[in-house]
Amino acid sequence: MAAFLAGEAADVDEVFKALADASRRRLLDSLNARNGQTLRELCAGLAMARQSVSKHLAVLEAAGVVTTAWQGREKLHFLNAAPINAVADRWLSRYDRARAAALADLTTALEQGPMENHLFTYTTYIRTTPQRLWQALTDPAFTRRYWGSPSRRTGGPARRWSGWRTE
Repeated sequence: MAAFLAGEAADVDEVFKALADASRRRLLDSLNARNGQTLRELCAGLAMARQSVSKHLAVLEAAGVVTTAWQGREKLHFLNAAPINAVADRWLSRYDRARAAALADLTTALEQGPMENHLFTYTTYIRTTPQRLWQALTDPAFTRRYWGSPSRRTGGPARRWSGWRTE
């Protein structure tokens, strides 16, 4: 089992392998909602055999994203987000985390709540009116955060918009 301690690099391949399967992600979601569950409790939320859940938990433990502790005769499972966070820090910082976060904030603000699908890419679809989108893209507080400087507009939503940098 690969142990993950603060300051050590997790085995990135093991973390990606652990996150690659939808059933394992559902197990992590279950632990995120309520940490410290037994195998029986984790099986209750999934339509699969106890042995299959055990195998998925073994992969998650090997990656260090799930840890266990015995309480009497029960083995409790806990989410350890540190390896996932280490991978996110390494990869997202490389691809400009601030802009990704700004786009996610804009999407959430304009949709007035989280989307059903929590996947994020730089291509984003926002359900809002053209006027609200225009206001968000031309609001100096947002454009300063996203572009690093305020925006400049020429007209309304159907007109040209451009950002400029003061560097």
